[in-house]
Order: sequence, then structure tokens, then C-alpha cells
Amino acid sequence: MATKLDKSIKRELAHGDKTYTITIAPEGIKVVEKGRRNGKELSWDSIISGDATLNESLKLSVAATQGEG
Repeated sequence: MATKLDKSIKRELAHGDKTYTITIAPEGIKVVEKGRRNGKELSWDSIISGDATLNESLKLSVAATQGEG
């Protein structure tokens, strides 16, 4: 049986040569580089609806287009 997510939990993640703080909350997920205040934030609505995936695909597409030229 899974535990309900009724309050925020924080975890540390080492990725590459940087360390991040991951906050999982009832509102969504936030990823912040350790020692910083601002980071990336995604709501559960955008994750579940697929908007987050669509947004990432759009960014990759634009970056690829700008690289040609």
C-alpha cells in the first residue's frame, strides 16, 4: 500500500558534477541546484496531461532548428 503524499519531502540527487535538491509536494515537483533558490518546477497537472513532455519536445525541436543554419 502506498503512502499518501500530504506534505513535501526533500531528497538530494548527485547528477554529473552537481548536486540537486528534489522536492516532491502535493502541488508538484521542484528541482533546485544545491545552494540556489530558483529551479525548475512542474505541476502534477502538466506531468499527468503530458504538457511537460510536449514542452520538452518543443524545446528540443527549436534547439535543433537553431543549430542548422
